[in-house]
Amino acid sequence: MLKLLKEYTGAFLLLALFLLLWEVGVRLFNVPFYILPTPSRILLVFFSNLPLLLSHGSMTILEVAMGMLIGGAGGIVLALIIFYSPSLERAVYPLIIASQMIPIFAIAPLLVVWFGYGLWSKATVAALIVFFPIVVNAVDGLRSVSGETIDLLRSLHASEWQIFRVVRLPASLPSFFSGLKIGITLSVVGATIGEWIGAKKGLGYLMIQSNALLRIDLVFASILTLSLLGLFLFGALRIIEQHVLRWRTRVEVNKTLRVKQ
Repeated sequence: MLKLLKEYTGAFLLLALFLLLWEVGVRLFNVPFYILPTPSRILLVFFSNLPLLLSHGSMTILEVAMGMLIGGAGGIVLALIIFYSPSLERAVYPLIIASQMIPIFAIAPLLVVWFGYGLWSKATVAALIVFFPIVVNAVDGLRSVSGETIDLLRSLHASEWQIFRVVRLPASLPSFFSGLKIGITLSVVGATIGEWIGAKKGLGYLMIQSNALLRIDLVFASILTLSLLGLFLFGALRIIEQHVLRWRTRVEVNKTLRVKQ
């Protein structure tokens, strides 16, 4: 915890200053709480409604997890197809890029019509947002291996599977995790957008219901919960990345030592 505080001291100080100015400004100008509540009131509402927020947050987490699973699996498969099939890349890659020009708000209502108000419409929205950064980063990672290394392995009669397993996969991991870290934060946004369009449960649904009742403090408490959820997911993925990349480095060092011996 102390290491975390030292690493992000500047961020914590800026956040504290922002919250202090917010608190003082609202109190100084007597802004009604149903227009802009103070940070202290938001925290009070957050802790007093914690069971409600956790109940709705559990649904949002499930939607994010399903979206990451679907979008991640689909992105990896398509990245491999694009990488190993240049002709398919020329046909598919422009369409993938063009699809990102379509606002997700335009697609979300259709997904609710097709999949209903349950889990799958929101998970699909999250998957569509996650899909693009994973595809792009995975393809870039697979291409990061130098041609000389591949030529050397082929001269040693290594199969394509061996080249992929020994060289391409480890080399692509940093880029792949970069795509995952971008995707996991965007998936929270995607799930929330899906809940805004149509849902029966979730933090986005709670925000819409609270806004209709002028419970702006509860809206901000929901936003705080979403922010904490995004930070938690990003932090968990970063820890996984550090362990995986540390394992990759250790394996490469062991291989180098065996070669020198």
